[in-house]
Amino acid sequence: MDIASGPAAERIAPPSGPPASGPGHLPGFLALERLDRDLFRGWCHAGLPRRAFGGQVAAQALTAAGGTVPAERRVHSLHGYFLRGGDPARPIVYEVERPRDGRSYTSRRVTAVQGGEVIFTLSASFKLPEETPERHPAVPPTTPPDGLPSAFRNWAERDPEGFGRFEIGRVLDVRVAPVTWARHEGETEQRLWIRSVERLPDEPLAHMCALTYASDLMLAPVAALDVETPGPLREGPGSYRSYLASLDHAVWFHRPFRADEWLLVVQRGPSAGDGRGLVHGEFWDRDGGLVASVVQETVLRPGRRS
Repeated sequence: MDIASGPAAERIAPPSGPPASGPGHLPGFLALERLDRDLFRGWCHAGLPRRAFGGQVAAQALTAAGGTVPAERRVHSLHGYFLRGGDPARPIVYEVERPRDGRSYTSRRVTAVQGGEVIFTLSASFKLPEETPERHPAVPPTTPPDGLPSAFRNWAERDPEGFGRFEIGRVLDVRVAPVTWARHEGETEQRLWIRSVERLPDEPLAHMCALTYASDLMLAPVAALDVETPGPLREGPGSYRSYLASLDHAVWFHRPFRADEWLLVVQRGPSAGDGRGLVHGEFWDRDGGLVASVVQETVLRPGRRS
């Protein structure tokens, strides 16, 4: 049985479809309908044609987990597995489990279900803030975002109608920073500035969910930068020669930040082989603070799936 038609859903009328979208609609993309104490439902837009954007699925799963945790406890890490491609034309139900509520740490597991099948799983850990000594490396020297080109400029100019249906380009401002190819031998690299177009609520969870949403953007392609034209997403869906699909995704949150202010994203691909690629990402604020780290493994194969 599809959970979306189970007893919990019967008590609340199902939504008629995805929320209306428009410029800067990121908060709406992260919002969920609560069906029961630990049961939520949401809609995800497409990232590529006919496939739900994985970053939004992960962000909504984190929203569901956060909805069962006291606000004073902040998520510090999440680990997710993409098991099946989601359908943007159908709702996704998020089931939350509560493995532990400790004195300092709280853990949650989330299962995303669509059409009776699990499409994504998430483990997230929350904690009470602590005052302890801090350290982190210096931010890499990078050209500031002002005046840099949009990551999607070529696509928007070449195909305004097609780009207009690209929801991510309406809610995120993404600028391309100068790239150092093969910073180390055998490693690929890409640098972006990114922020939410719309001002977000002040609650820390809203910004962590927004960063989770953005963290899946243009991360997998870094694994293929040695065989792809730089920045293929600027040309729109269908512009990759390699087949890419996210396998898993992990985020660690180090310091408070705002996702509606510029964040520098330094993405590096240290390994490719066995049909897989690994990419690391670091998020830095304008003050030079390392605010989050991301790691993703992706399917990386020549050509396209038949």
